[in-house]
Amino acid sequence: MARGRSNRKTPGPAPGFDDVDRTIIAALRADGRASNQQLAEQLGLTATTVSTRIRRMEAANQLRVVAVSDFSAHGYNVLMRISISVIGRAASDVVDDLSDLPEVVAAHIVTGSYDIDVLVALHGFADLADFLMDRLSGVRGIRTLTPAIVVDIIKYTFDVAPIEAKA
Repeated sequence: MARGRSNRKTPGPAPGFDDVDRTIIAALRADGRASNQQLAEQLGLTATTVSTRIRRMEAANQLRVVAVSDFSAHGYNVLMRISISVIGRAASDVVDDLSDLPEVVAAHIVTGSYDIDVLVALHGFADLADFLMDRLSGVRGIRTLTPAIVVDIIKYTFDVAPIEAKA
């Protein structure tokens, strides 16, 4: 599977992106499992129109319909953000290695005091020492790491990009 860095596209104008597209996206956000026929009936469109527009937006990388699962529903009871400083290696190489760890659910190269931020999901606190001391120690180039355990999730949404009408 391709990593985020390798499938990055240069943003460009969204050709043909209009109110109908935004309405379809809003309906999919409300119920991502709705069929094209159900969306068409709900929006007063034809199923062909809905299908064609969804395919066009997917082909232009403007839309991707995905399933989202809850961490705790799958037994992950510890969520942790780790800020990492890198030395002796490119941050892009270190983040690639970190991305290969199954516990890492998100990895970002960032600006500021640190080079990398990762989000880690663990089953429990019993896994914490093993992950920090054994798993991360195998990644060359980490100078310092600052872990922060998530105490409460206040907002957790997947509307990757706000879709608004341009003024």
